[in-house]
Amino acid sequence: MSAEPKVSIHPSQTSLAAAVAARLITRLVDVQSDRGTATVVLTGGSIGTAALRAVAESPAHTAVDWSNVHVWWGDERFLAADDPKRNAVQARAALLDKVGVDPAKVHEFGASDAFDDEDAAAADYAVQLAAAARAELDADPDAVQTDPRLPRFDVLLLGVGPDAHIASLFPEMAGIRTKGSTTVGVADAPKPPPKRGSLTLETINTAQEVWLSVSGSDKAGAVGLALAGAGHVQVPAAGARGLRKTLWLIDQDAAQKLPGRLIDHDEEQAG
Repeated sequence: MSAEPKVSIHPSQTSLAAAVAARLITRLVDVQSDRGTATVVLTGGSIGTAALRAVAESPAHTAVDWSNVHVWWGDERFLAADDPKRNAVQARAALLDKVGVDPAKVHEFGASDAFDDEDAAAADYAVQLAAAARAELDADPDAVQTDPRLPRFDVLLLGVGPDAHIASLFPEMAGIRTKGSTTVGVADAPKPPPKRGSLTLETINTAQEVWLSVSGSDKAGAVGLALAGAGHVQVPAAGARGLRKTLWLIDQDAAQKLPGRLIDHDEEQAG
């Protein structure tokens, strides 16, 4: 059963990044208090990376046991491992290299200097996910898994493009239509670079909480369509739902076309 979306509006991109960071720290601390280890799925993009920088800059980040945080990505650009355009490279610079994350718990999509093509890299990520799911069950035989091919995702972060794409799932393209697989290779993304790997929508929707962070007036149409109930093939962001919580964290510019009925006025003041 997926959670209906709630919306939290913030005055600016800077305050939005700070709010995402504060929420993420709190969520990781809460999960670790309950389960010992926590798992987060990161996103790239300007607001995603800004939020990671805000985590690193927050004095509260020391409350998280970063050595017990598993890190995954919702998608990745099929480029060389050290290419600065890769989401993982940006995340390491913004946060991961600064907080003592266990390298064995950082799970990256394969790079173009290690795999022949984007499909092979995506298939390898599916193998990594399945191995993590098995290890999770070995550690706790009573663990409840939504999908035996996937570990538990406590928080999954997403950005949203002006065309309403999420991860590397673009409107009307094969990736957003993919079913039965946990990952997908993307050969012809409409924004550069064209080759990518991505979690599928089915995988995204196994997360306990899905947070969509959106900034800028160029995204307002996508936000409005997604929250008005558009179909996910045409508007991929409309299909992203967490099992426990679906939270849209947006700034005032991105909220310009928001259906008013969906605003949680308590949430609007949060962060």
